[in-house]
Amino acid sequence: MAADMDRSRLAARPTAADGSAALGLGTGWAVFSYLISGMIAYGAIGWGIGRALNAGWLFPVGMIVGMAISVSYVIYRYGRQGSVEQHLSATTGTRAGGRE
Repeated sequence: MAADMDRSRLAARPTAADGSAALGLGTGWAVFSYLISGMIAYGAIGWGIGRALNAGWLFPVGMIVGMAISVSYVIYRYGRQGSVEQHLSATTGTRAGGRE
């Protein structure tokens, strides 16, 4: 009897495969990756130019510029009202509520 209730409870739980449990998780990872990759990319550019010009201060400046560019891009892409819902509906083919 208890095993039947456990199976029915597990069957009723939404899974990540149908997209209902992790709707915002993908967006969070995308934002995180934009922030980290911008900082790494512009930090590497600053490091390379700083090494060529013997100016060590360009590495931290490049990292700060990369973070600023990444933050502005995240605000542009995800900061608008309803942009996440539009992105989800474009990728899954359903509206934000999960209904077609």
